[in-house]
Amino acid sequence: MRAGPSQEEIRRHNLGTLLRHVHLSGPTSRAELAGRMGLNRSTIMALTADLTAAGLVREELPRETGRAGRPSLVVRPESARVYVLAFDVGVDRLVAARVGIGGVILDRRETVRPRGGFEMPEVVAALAGFARQMHRKTRPDTVCVGAAAAICGSVGRTDGVVRFGPNIGFKDAPFGEELSKRLALGLPVTVGNDGNVGAIAEQSRGVGIGCRDLIYLHGDVGIGGGIVVNGQLLGGLAGYGGEVGHMVVNPGGRPCACGSRGCLEAEVGERALMELAGHSTELTGREAVRAVVDAAGRGDVRAQDALHRVGDWLGLGVANLVNIFNPEMVIFGGVLRELYLGAAAQVRSRINTSTLVASREDLRLRISALGDDATVVGAAELAFAQVLADPLEVLSRLA
Repeated sequence: MRAGPSQEEIRRHNLGTLLRHVHLSGPTSRAELAGRMGLNRSTIMALTADLTAAGLVREELPRETGRAGRPSLVVRPESARVYVLAFDVGVDRLVAARVGIGGVILDRRETVRPRGGFEMPEVVAALAGFARQMHRKTRPDTVCVGAAAAICGSVGRTDGVVRFGPNIGFKDAPFGEELSKRLALGLPVTVGNDGNVGAIAEQSRGVGIGCRDLIYLHGDVGIGGGIVVNGQLLGGLAGYGGEVGHMVVNPGGRPCACGSRGCLEAEVGERALMELAGHSTELTGREAVRAVVDAAGRGDVRAQDALHRVGDWLGLGVANLVNIFNPEMVIFGGVLRELYLGAAAQVRSRINTSTLVASREDLRLRISALGDDATVVGAAELAFAQVLADPLEVLSRLA
């Protein structure tokens, strides 16, 4: 029979919990931290002293108190000193960011690329080049505590291998390992599917703050999804859970890049919308979807019909997810933001006719609050996970 947690384990847990509060909530008083964590002020003082000595936080007097008596010191994240590298590999862009603890984007690089298959060595070299540019601008006392990437493909839970990324041409690509080698920081690179990473971002820093059951849908050429159940990301046995874009909504429908037909992403994706609306394929991404929505608003009958049909399939897909998972919130990100805004009535109509009343009665439909930054913000949160779990141990290894 195992004894209870040791004092060191309790201390490690409390350090991580306190740091997480400050990382997610920003400057927080000692008194508020004591209340949130259920600890006395002397314990909070000892914990903040340890984190301050490690360079993870700093303490200072509040600017204004509005109360009589001795003010409680405010604990702030050392955003300029402790950071992670966050990357996003999309179908038409590469993004790299240096993100300070507390979620502050300190530096950022982005390049737009023509769509089509990517060569992994080229992508890795471009992202590593961005990282070197940002590193040259850091102060000598800064420390990188993690690295992570979001990518539009199916990613293994433990090895960072992109098993299948049809829209970027990756298959069984050891992306995490290769990027880690090129960065040469002695740190592994965590890799996550863009839908899963976006769900993490919206729950921690976006429209889903405080929501423990949500579904995030991310659209570009395809559709990815992240499902959060009782506060935890649903990853599945090997990490491939949440591939909602390949849920079949129209058997025998449009061919999908995965080899099936009638998948949600085939019926709702950008290509389907543009084809139905009769629009040129010269525009892509958000601009293309916005052009169809604008045309529908001006009375273009074909654009209106396209939005209606695509909105119906999107609503059916959401209805299936609502019946299965009973989420509190469904969030539309990427190009699905514009698509949902243009077809909200049809999406809601389909949900109302195809879901159980009990499953939808408290449902909220929202667009992403983080916009195009959702995936890179989520990647940063992945990269911070280890230091938030055991702050001092991580820093001791990097010292």
